This record gives sequence, structure tokens and C-alpha cells, in this order.
Amino acid sequence: MTTVEANEIALGIESFGADDAPLVLLVGATTMLSWPDALCARLAAGGRRVVRYDLRDSGESTTRDPEAPTYTLRDLADDAAALADVLGGGPAHLAGIGVGGMVAQVAVLDHPGAFSALTLVGTRAVAPGPPDDDLPDHDRATMGRLFARALPDWSDREAVAEFSAAGAEILGNDPVAARAVAARIWDRTPGTAPPVQTANQMGLVFSRLDCKPRWRERLPEIAVPTLVVHGRRDPFFPSGNGEALAREIPGARLLVLDEAATTIPDTAIAEVAKAMLTLG
Repeated sequence: MTTVEANEIALGIESFGADDAPLVLLVGATTMLSWPDALCARLAAGGRRVVRYDLRDSGESTTRDPEAPTYTLRDLADDAAALADVLGGGPAHLAGIGVGGMVAQVAVLDHPGAFSALTLVGTRAVAPGPPDDDLPDHDRATMGRLFARALPDWSDREAVAEFSAAGAEILGNDPVAARAVAARIWDRTPGTAPPVQTANQMGLVFSRLDCKPRWRERLPEIAVPTLVVHGRRDPFFPSGNGEALAREIPGARLLVLDEAATTIPDTAIAEVAKAMLTLG
């Protein structure tokens, strides 16, 4: 792992595969560890240079004040385009997961020449907050259980890992995998201040971002090959959100993972990697 200067900030990155291979750029939600190691390795074995990176205020990227970010969703999209340019090799295949998928949509719309393909995983076409009337919202019962829990002692690595594991179980994800990833995120987080830990572990900085103007109405402008991946059991962004993206982006392919919730499970790695490699 290292950092790269792009768009006048430092972005934490990790690379897999040959430097001269076609670039697949993975936008995290919010840290790079949202993307499984095994998927990165599969894509690299398929002849791609895979770079996953941390969004601002997470991991090794520039962290200032997650409680009062001075940047916008559009700035995060600009970061993606600037990073693709710095890494070189021509237009990149851009992939975003969760809120990183929102970044990826805006990046491809605002910087069409920077990207050759788009993959969207477990995301939706509107900003955090109430969705459009035709899109399913977060499952109320699941969210009630998720946010009724007391927050952990952010200075206690094991407590944070257990908190994440319990949350994963509520969401329908693998708690063992979530515990391991949370511990790795904790190790990479710059300090134990609650706002910084919350931004890294839960991504709540997005609720404070300016995510205007809307971009859903612009989705028909996307002219690159697009893959939409969504878990059928996702209670956070129910699968109707992925279906809407696939309908509204011209020519998009929808891949529904029957046993997945909000993350890409180990059992789906090969299928997702194959679909992404076929895309470009």
C-alpha cells in the first residue's frame, strides 16, 4: 500500500497485477477494504492492473474533519478521474461499491473520457437520504436493529471488530469476514477519535456531504459498457435499486447474486470477476 497525489490530495492505494496491464480502478465504500482481496487477485490473474483506493477521510487518504467535510460528492468523482490519469495507461474500468458506486456514477458522467467501463455494486442512483418514490428504501426493521446498538469503544480494536461482526449478521453478511476486515480497517485508521473511526468503519461522512445536483436523470448519458451487481438479500439498498440502474443505463447488464446482501461473499467472487473481465 502507498499514497498517490491526485486532485491536490493524498489517496491511499493498493495495486495488484502488472503495471502495464489495463487498469481497473476500485472505489471503496469508504475504505479500499470494501473490495475483497480475492476479487482483486482474480482480476489481476485475468490480466488487469487492479488499484483499490481509500476515499477522503478514510484509510491512508487525506483525513481532515469527517464531521464537517469541505468537499462534495462531485469532488470525490474528480478524485477518481484524477487518480486514473495519474496511474496512466488510458481509460480505466471504474468500479464502485456501496456509496463508492455513487462516486463512480458521477465520475463517469462528469469525466466520460477517463473511463472505458463501469461496474456498480450494491448501490443506487440517488444520494444518501430518502430515495425517489419508485426506489425501495432501507429495510426499516433491519435499520432499526442496526442503529439501536450502542457504539463501541473506538480505542478498543476487538470491541470495534465485534461491533462490525454483529452488524454484518443483522445485514445478512458473513460476520467472520466482517470481523477480520474491521480489524484491518482499525489498524489503518489514523487515530482512535470517534469521528475518524466512524468515518472509516461506517462511512457516515457521506450523510454530511453535499451530493447535489441530482444525477439519476443523466444516467442515459453513460456510454461505456456497464455491469450492475446487486445482492438479492440486500436490506440496505434493496435490489430494486440495482434493477433501476440497469434499466436506466443504456445496455447495462444486471447480475443478481442470490445469496448476497451488502457485500460480495466469497462464494460469488469467481462469478463477479468473470463478469467484470468480460466487460473490459
